[in-house]
Amino acid sequence: MGRKHLLRRLDAAWKAFNASYAGLSDAEMLKPGVTGDWSVRDILAHVTTWEEEALTHLPLILAGGTPPRYSARYGGIDAFNALMTEQKASLSLSAVRRQLEETHRRLVEIIQRTPEDHLSGDSRFRRRLRLDAYGHYPLHAQAIRQWRDDEARRASSSNDASRSVPGG
Repeated sequence: MGRKHLLRRLDAAWKAFNASYAGLSDAEMLKPGVTGDWSVRDILAHVTTWEEEALTHLPLILAGGTPPRYSARYGGIDAFNALMTEQKASLSLSAVRRQLEETHRRLVEIIQRTPEDHLSGDSRFRRRLRLDAYGHYPLHAQAIRQWRDDEARRASSSNDASRSVPGG
């Protein structure tokens, strides 16, 4: 898999992720409960965090270094995610969206500049990119789609119940 194939794979996963929340109102984007207490806005901030991690660690990997372990630095990935969620909690939805787009653009740029030999096979670069980006987006896209389906069912059930009430 070369650069073109990798960029197509990244782009397809990115578009599917974006499609998962397309059309939601700002109020819906801020509603908690999509994944645990997280809203769609929180998920966008989370995805940005992991792309930022990729941008931090991919150059280190290219230079032959090893990124620090999250268990040693933060007490684990869950602790890291909680810390980053807390740090980004005060960002507005528009700021989260801007950060998401800007960070993703920078990630695509680093892939475009990376030597081809790091982009094919099962290189450390590719593994990190898969974990932080194109393998990560589908997990959250699926959670958002499931939440949207659940919300639609709840709204439908609510509408059905109100119609069965006399005078409803």
